[in-house]
This record gives sequence, structure tokens and C-alpha cells, in this order.
Amino acid sequence: MKLDVILGLQWGDEGKGKIVDVLTRKYDIIARFQGGPNAGHTLIFDNKKYVLHTIPSGIFHESSKNIIGNGVVIEPLIFQNELKKLNDSVSDFNKVLFISRKAHLILPSHRLLDAAYEAAKGKQKIGSTLKGIGPTYTDKIARNGLRVGDVQSNTFLEKYNNIKNNHLQIINYLKFDYTEHKIDGFSFEEYEKIWIDAALGLNKLSLVDSEIMINEALSNNQKILAEGAQGTLLDIDFGTYPFVTSSNTISAGVCSGLGVAPNKIGEVYGIFKAYCTRVGSGPFPTELFDKTGDMLRQIGCEFGSTTGRPRRCGWLDLAALKYACMLNGTTALIMMKTDVLNDFDEIKVATHYNYKGTLLNYLPFDVSHDEVLPVYKTFKGWKCELKDVKNLDDMPAALKLYISFIEDQLQIPIIILSTGPDRTQTIFREVN
Repeated sequence: MKLDVILGLQWGDEGKGKIVDVLTRKYDIIARFQGGPNAGHTLIFDNKKYVLHTIPSGIFHESSKNIIGNGVVIEPLIFQNELKKLNDSVSDFNKVLFISRKAHLILPSHRLLDAAYEAAKGKQKIGSTLKGIGPTYTDKIARNGLRVGDVQSNTFLEKYNNIKNNHLQIINYLKFDYTEHKIDGFSFEEYEKIWIDAALGLNKLSLVDSEIMINEALSNNQKILAEGAQGTLLDIDFGTYPFVTSSNTISAGVCSGLGVAPNKIGEVYGIFKAYCTRVGSGPFPTELFDKTGDMLRQIGCEFGSTTGRPRRCGWLDLAALKYACMLNGTTALIMMKTDVLNDFDEIKVATHYNYKGTLLNYLPFDVSHDEVLPVYKTFKGWKCELKDVKNLDDMPAALKLYISFIEDQLQIPIIILSTGPDRTQTIFREVN
């Protein structure tokens, strides 16, 4: 049995949470393989809205197990609060949620470091969510981190204090006055106290050697879906560096983030919006600074589910999308927020970049606004609601043309269209 993967093909916020929730009934296990509480996967069903940050998006299906893999970084207090919000929806977390002992912990001082580094960058800041993600991954690579399994050790607090003291030395060197800095409204000392209680509280949950659990499940022919966070263009190696996240968001990250061999990866489902968005700083070739961009933002409710920040909006970028599909070995596409484009007279798609006089169909090394100019193809809008569209035959001709063009350019089928935020607003396409 092979493991399937679902991940974002843009700068995150593509709608992975909804689709994982929709697909979960086909799988025995949903496993997060990277990222941390900087992610925000939004699910809407039964007139209720849920935002998941660390917990896999299959948590609402009692027949499926959910694994937080070793590639994920966990902030215990944020995680504890996330669990509390789900108490009315999940009867027993120990039966459906499993946490890798090898997943690293985000310390309160990691969050201070995040703020200190961002402040030191000034105008060059990358737009961090200040959740401590980057400093935690830094400590992981530097072999100075704390892992979930450490909470089961008698030396946990000793290890914690050693790391914290090292962090405070760096913070003082950066001349960052952390005594004036609030972490989610708390002083550092206040936050540290409740954080330690939350970290030790992880012992009450199902802590496992997730790589063993996952590989045994594959050997027993159980179906597994690996869930990514953020998006391909935020990958630490292949994204728009340095305005990226601190983990590998591409399909290769599944191997190191869950402990599975490359030959165990099956289908790779790539999710993208019918247009583009981005949160924070960094290159965005198709970004719109006019009324059209504002219209996309308002109709699409484009505000970060984790930060609340307004997202930057622009037209679909096929050059970047083609690049992302290449990196991931994408086998099928899922187009989200198709309905957001319902009211547009014209819809544009960037097919190439004009880069210093040369046409490119991929992201160049130096992708800046001044040097990378998108080349657009214009489509007529479909100008109608999609709420009653249930299959390909019911789709307006303009939408069919839009879909066909994307498929032709990428040579990958679009198998699912989302026409609204609820799990029921989903069209499954049968592609020949």
C-alpha cells in the first residue's frame, strides 16, 4: 500500500483543510508531516466554522486516526487551547489523535527569539507569524531542540532551562527588551508557567513512535493521507527565499516528516486557488494593487486564519503553478474558491514571465517585482452563481474553457472543484 499526499501549490491558504476533511472518509489515517501553529486550516460544516493549526484535518471523523508527525513543531499551550475548542466535537482524543515523540517543541523563548529577529531585520522583515517556528527548526538542525518525548523524562525541566538560558543570551545580545514584550497577552514569566503545565500535559495524550505506526499501517494495507501545511512556494529550499517558511512543504518533505520511503508515495494531490494570494512580505508577480485586487480580497474573505492579516491578492500564476507541480510530482489538481470569480467580467491568467527580455515558464532565482513581469492571457468571466452546479455538464461554458486551459497548460487533470466554503460545496469531476 502507498501513502497519498495532499499539499498546497501556491503560498499557502489554498483550502487544504476543507479538502482533507472531504477526503478523510476514504482514508484510515490522516498525518501532518511539517509546519506548526503558523498553519491555519479552516473547515466549515453544519453551519459551524473550525480553524485547525496543528491537529490534522481528519479529526472530525471518528473512523479515522490522526497523526502529528515528527516533522511538525508543536507549541504545547497553543495546542492545548486548540484541543479545548474541539472538546464538544471530539469524544476521546486518545482514540483518534497520536503525536510523534520525535516532533519538536516550540518554547516560549523561541517565540521571543522570533520577535527579536524580526525586529532586528527592520524593513527587511519576512512577515513572520511570531509563533516561534523558525527558531524551533533552527534549534532542531543545530541539535539543541526539545522533543515531545522529552516531556516523559525526569530531566525535562533541566533541559528546558538550559535551552531557555541560551536563548535569553541571544535576545540580550540583540538588545531586545523581552520584559516589555507580550506573548499572546502574557509576560514571558506568566507565559512560561502555563506553557510548562501544557507541555507536561502532553503526557496525558497518545505519544507514539509515529514512523513505526505509519509503516506498520502501510504494511497492513491501511490507507493514509499525508497533509501538508503552508504551500510549495513557501518551501525552505524551493520557495521565494528568504520569504519562506522553515520546513520542506513539498512532497519530498513527507519522507523526512513522517519517516516513509520515497517509493511509498502514491498519488500527489495539489491544491490551488482559482486566483493567487499571499500573506506577509515577499515576491508576488501577479499581485493586484487596484480595485480588482480589493474585490478578490473581499469576496474571497482573504484574511489570514492564523494572523487575521489581509492577504495580498492577484491573478492565477501558471508559471509558478507549473513549477510547483514539477517539484511535487503532482498527479491530480484540486481548484479552490472557483466561486470567488463569479462576478468578474474578465479573468486573467499569467502564462509566462518576461524576465529581462526572456520569456520564462518557471520561477527564476531572483524573482522580484521589478524584474519579473507576468505575461497574461485574458478569459471571459462566467458571470453566474455556481451553487447549483453539481457536475461538468452544468458548468457555464466560460468556466469549462478556464478549466480546460489550465489542464492543457499543466498536463494534469483537475479532479475536484470547490464552489464554496462548506464541505457540501464540492464538485468531483470524472476526467477521461
